[in-house]
Amino acid sequence: MSKALDGVRVLDMTHVQSGPSATQILGWLGADVVKLEAPAGDVTRRQLRDLPDVDSLYFTMLNGNKRSITLNTKSDEGRRLFLDLVKRSDVLVENFAPGALDRMGFTWETLHEANPRLIYASIKGFGPGAYADFKAYEVIAQAMGGSMSTTGFEEGPPTATGAQIGDSGTGMHTVAGILAALYQRTSTGTGQRVEVAMQDSVLNLCRVKLRDQQRLTHGPLNEYPNSDFGDEVPRSGNASGGGQPGWAVRTAPGGANDYVYVIIQPTGWEHITRIIGRPELASDPEWATPEARLDKLDKCFSLIEEWSSKLPKWDVLAALNEHNIPCGPILSTKEIIEDPTLNENGIVATVEHPQRGAYKTVGLPMRMSDSPADIGRSPLLGEHNSQVYQDELGLTAEDLDALKTNGVI
Repeated sequence: MSKALDGVRVLDMTHVQSGPSATQILGWLGADVVKLEAPAGDVTRRQLRDLPDVDSLYFTMLNGNKRSITLNTKSDEGRRLFLDLVKRSDVLVENFAPGALDRMGFTWETLHEANPRLIYASIKGFGPGAYADFKAYEVIAQAMGGSMSTTGFEEGPPTATGAQIGDSGTGMHTVAGILAALYQRTSTGTGQRVEVAMQDSVLNLCRVKLRDQQRLTHGPLNEYPNSDFGDEVPRSGNASGGGQPGWAVRTAPGGANDYVYVIIQPTGWEHITRIIGRPELASDPEWATPEARLDKLDKCFSLIEEWSSKLPKWDVLAALNEHNIPCGPILSTKEIIEDPTLNENGIVATVEHPQRGAYKTVGLPMRMSDSPADIGRSPLLGEHNSQVYQDELGLTAEDLDALKTNGVI
């Protein structure tokens, strides 16, 4: 069966996480992703290793379904080969420091002239302006994109989220831009620049907090559990912050992740009161309506927790789901990686690696009826040099040996 992006060639000059997360999605969707690495390789091949002299899980879980070639683009021969690769590519993706490719002589104008159909996607920490030259990392993007100031509990410090919204979140935004540019090229015939900033991507994911910042001008945010409001959106713990209140309630036996997140919908309140053994609260004017409960949401969830804390979280889940009450258990990373449903669905996938053996990775988080994803392994460093340089660019075996000798590949 064909893949959605069959025939699309991606030249992947990315490293670490934001860029590789984007190009891996493209590879899962069927694109031929050629990862171009310096002869020393992507730094994450060596970072956070759990096995000596084997590519780290950091690298393998972000670089599946790709081919790897090595190239020193600072050498004259390397620059020539790079432009040959650009001419054969549909998409170029890079996440170097601002201006790095320009300083090598590979400006957008140069690349566009070499291949007018090229889509050139760049990931940077920040957009144009005062922050453009700032160095960005995952948590810096969270800090400057609105996430940290609104994450955590009211009396605690700003907190980073475990989800990599700065890196992988930006990667997903980049995929959207690349796919849109590919689609537009079908009518225009020409490529374009796609520029995505980590700060901007985090901000997009935090839009509801900007919604609430503007609502503050008209008074306190009653859906929040906070007692006092200043002139900025506060940290509000596990509150949903939306139209329906929610909270994580403790379950037995009281371990670090023995919690279930519960949403109280107006239609679910009567069921909740019966489940927790307090049916009189369904008709009590002090508790019966969402408006009556608004100033005592902490007490509502305390009552639920008095019941839930005596039961395992899966029993709590079963009791609530029986009455269609929105809820979900807090799943630990161990529970997720071992979850039978997630493994059967392929969102947790097992991949074989020639050096590492079997490892788990995250699969394609979307399902397409006519383009099923094959979750493949990551390439070894330079594994496809011969395939690309000889079979596709026409170099001879002697040429390849000379490139190796001269440090070009």
